[in-house]
Amino acid sequence: MFGEPGQGKTVAVRLVLNEVPAGWKVTWVPVPVPVPVPVPVPVRPSVADVRRAVFDVLPLPGRLPHTSARAGATVARVLVADGAQRLPVPCLEYPQSLWHHPGTRITLVLLGPGSERALTRLPHLVGRIVAWQVVPRLAGAEVATVVTGFHPLWRTVPAPDLKWIDQSCTRGTFRTWAA
Repeated sequence: MFGEPGQGKTVAVRLVLNEVPAGWKVTWVPVPVPVPVPVPVPVRPSVADVRRAVFDVLPLPGRLPHTSARAGATVARVLVADGAQRLPVPCLEYPQSLWHHPGTRITLVLLGPGSERALTRLPHLVGRIVAWQVVPRLAGAEVATVVTGFHPLWRTVPAPDLKWIDQSCTRGTFRTWAA
């Protein structure tokens, strides 16, 4: 899933994943930052960093494996990597290795602005993508429906005022509406 920053990709995925089938577990893997910084933006993590993050969020017994072989086995789940465009190629290959592990039932959701460009560097992964979903800016005609469905506060605002707010302040950016 890709699109400009602030268009609601993360919110959309969180809403959809509230409806996964029984027996599936949704796991948001926090992509680690190699050095402590106050900004929650991943800065070129290594494969070991990503493997550690995945292992830490999966309920697997034992110690961290040195290979990806055990990391995806045993459970059906959805793994979400928000900010996939920031991951180096080896780190993008790691979730693919989980997907290929025998006996694993896994769905990978890779999202972020520019993630479609990052994934084109991996033709073997691109060929396995089931759906590409772009999240554009909200069109003027969509604003009233989307924002009133998102938060009850906006249901009290007349449609012409919502249109004015969008044209003068938010310009179709979902994150600005949410804020």
